[in-house]
Amino acid sequence: MILALDPGTTHSAFVQYDQRGIHDHGHLPNAEIRQVLIGREYDRVACEMIASYGMAVGASTFETCMWIGRFIEVARVDVELIFRKDIKLFLCGTMRAKDANVRQALLDLIGPQGTKAQPGPTYGIKSHSWAALAVAVFAAQQKGK
Repeated sequence: MILALDPGTTHSAFVQYDQRGIHDHGHLPNAEIRQVLIGREYDRVACEMIASYGMAVGASTFETCMWIGRFIEVARVDVELIFRKDIKLFLCGTMRAKDANVRQALLDLIGPQGTKAQPGPTYGIKSHSWAALAVAVFAAQQKGK
């Protein structure tokens, strides 16, 4: 089981994922994500990592970096840090891919969202959980490489 994270300044998205699919997902305050990491055992933890591409960044970027460090500190396994550019290359074949392209690649790979009456494999995934799912899928596919 992989716990994948898309970290943020105050809240982070998470997805629990394995070869059978998505088991849980959501968007929680960072303090609650820390408790999840402390209280549950996972085979693997993967977290999107911030990268600098020469552009100036603001305080929110550094706050997110601090939370990544706090997550690493309490995880019971080594945390795999995954860069967005690697996810885009893996899922879309180009670093120029936008979030909509990544989302479509995930839908193509995992399956449609479906409806409330007939939920699909990605039903309920929204907002930052798409980024966490991309981290999970990338980490799952990179195992052993």
